[in-house]
Amino acid sequence: MKPEQAKQVKIFDITMRDGSQSKVATRIKLVDLLKIAPKLADSGIYGVETWGGATFDVCVRYLREDPWERARALKEAMPDVQSMMLIRGQNLVAYSNFSDDLVDKFVQAAARNGIDVFRIFDALDDVRNHTAVIKAVREVGKTAEGAVCFTISPVHTIEKFIDKARQLEDMGVHQIAIKDMAGLIDPSTTYELVSALKKAVSVPLHLHTHDNCGLGMMSILKAVEAGCDMIDSVLSPFAGGTGHPCTESLVYSLHRLGYETGCDLAKLTKAAEEAKAVRALYSDFEAPYSGVDCKMLVTQIPGGVMSNLTSQLKGQNALHRLSEIIDEIPQVREDLGWIPLVTPTSQIVVSQATFNVLLGRYKIIANHTANVLKGLYGETPAPVNAELQARVLNGQQPTTVRPAELIPPMWPELVKKFPMLTEEEILIHAIFPHEAAGYFAETAKN
Repeated sequence: MKPEQAKQVKIFDITMRDGSQSKVATRIKLVDLLKIAPKLADSGIYGVETWGGATFDVCVRYLREDPWERARALKEAMPDVQSMMLIRGQNLVAYSNFSDDLVDKFVQAAARNGIDVFRIFDALDDVRNHTAVIKAVREVGKTAEGAVCFTISPVHTIEKFIDKARQLEDMGVHQIAIKDMAGLIDPSTTYELVSALKKAVSVPLHLHTHDNCGLGMMSILKAVEAGCDMIDSVLSPFAGGTGHPCTESLVYSLHRLGYETGCDLAKLTKAAEEAKAVRALYSDFEAPYSGVDCKMLVTQIPGGVMSNLTSQLKGQNALHRLSEIIDEIPQVREDLGWIPLVTPTSQIVVSQATFNVLLGRYKIIANHTANVLKGLYGETPAPVNAELQARVLNGQQPTTVRPAELIPPMWPELVKKFPMLTEEEILIHAIFPHEAAGYFAETAKN
């Protein structure tokens, strides 16, 4: 490719959110993230994922740090870099649906605290659960990125992914992400999917993948060759395995192939050196195994879920049943309409599979499993098991409307309950009501 024909590929470095979440349980404190931020900003990186996902939860529950201050401070440290967050659709940064008015307030607060790009996904890939967030993001003048969750199942096809993307474009997203949360997308499928999406939609495309199965860099290259506009990656100390492809390697390779990223490799290397020093401070939170594990190509179970399941089974002296549980997971997925395995559905499926093996198949139907069967999370990719659904409905009808339509406005009552608090503080109470009291008591001491 001649220099004058060089295609621009925009890089989002996601070290400070998903990189941290994948390798050290999101435990990196703001003071340490601020050591990396200026060097990343100086490198010419287009975007940085700084917030969302588990960061809000961990700030409140474990770090006792203001999650809003994290968003603000990182934007101030990187004012010319696009700051991105991951938002779980109607779940925001938690695990259940909130009212539309609370969604509005949350998006407004995130925007004024420094978030430029909102990557919106739904665990069931029900685009109706994107609706309120897309509307709110557009109203504050920020970038709405609709995510299509990539997964493997008998009902997930290229055509289904394209249909979701078209729906998202019609709903007003500014760009579309292929969200491969388990690192399962292979180079051939990536090229086919990106090529098809480039013909089907007119908005820019963004690829997010992990490297659990060692496919990441190959899949990124095929995505770029097919015309993908934006790519996620992490600095080298956080790269590979349960993490993501490496930013420096990606930039070097793309430049050699004639693509332009706007990044300075030497300056990225300085950022990586800082990231290496920071990661060393959090060795206590290292994932027990974070390298390549190709079993996922067969099981489709995200690595983080597997490590948590293994730990829990050890505590119950039931580790010898692990292989049975792994075999049960596809059956539960099928019974629940082949839902993708991503927070919180991955936890729902694995928990139910564990109950099935240890206690007998569906002797106990967990509350969250029942809620999926009732339609309270949204529409599943395929029909759920009719017999199980009838059991939990007990003569009632399943929910078929957008689930949030059943939730009355929450904000007026919250303002009455907490009249002296800021909107940001009220939102902490609303989203994590059980943790908020301890969080505010702890932070008041500082």
